[in-house]
Amino acid sequence: MSDYMNIFDIIGPVMIGPSSSHTAGAARLGKLARNIFGEEFFQADIILYNSFAKTGKGHGTDKAIVAGILGMEPDDENIKKAIEISREFGIEVNFSFEDLKREVHPNTARIKLYGKENTMTISGCSLGGGRVMIQDIDGFKTEFTGEFNTIISIQRDKPGIVAYVASYLAQSNINIAQMKLSRKSKGDMALMIIETDEIPPKSVKRDLESHEGIYKIVVATV
Repeated sequence: MSDYMNIFDIIGPVMIGPSSSHTAGAARLGKLARNIFGEEFFQADIILYNSFAKTGKGHGTDKAIVAGILGMEPDDENIKKAIEISREFGIEVNFSFEDLKREVHPNTARIKLYGKENTMTISGCSLGGGRVMIQDIDGFKTEFTGEFNTIISIQRDKPGIVAYVASYLAQSNINIAQMKLSRKSKGDMALMIIETDEIPPKSVKRDLESHEGIYKIVVATV
């Protein structure tokens, strides 16, 4: 990775709000959480940490994250009304603010989404310039930015599953840019993150979930 910042990291993206970290990044973090969850939800519990907690309301971080989980882009004029819009859709949004003493990125948020049958907790941070990093999904440590097409696989930690997925993508002419694997313990649940150059086929979820060791596939495209 280059030691030099890209000029667009400094200037930041086109957005609504005063801060690329606290507004644009927050909106992208929320939208990425929405895409990762991959289903309708009726409640969102959001914790803002450290810098997000201290200046988040003043910079509209709370509204931006809610806008993101509603599917809005950072330049959407409705960001300012996102919390009211969430109520209109019947989505309950709860905020809390914490100052963590342990070392974490200052612009960190934890988002828990509640669907009809499932819940998911996603933690991530805003890196500046509208860029974000997902760091944890349901207790699985990970690192990815959502800047690539991303396949998220929740699976059993057992031999052959990684090879099965890689073979499927190769047969679909999908090139893997990066792959990361996290597990809770040997033979337990595992999380695999695959970032690809091409958009995966629409059938990828159905095809990969047909494997007995793969429980859930989520596809987030750029």
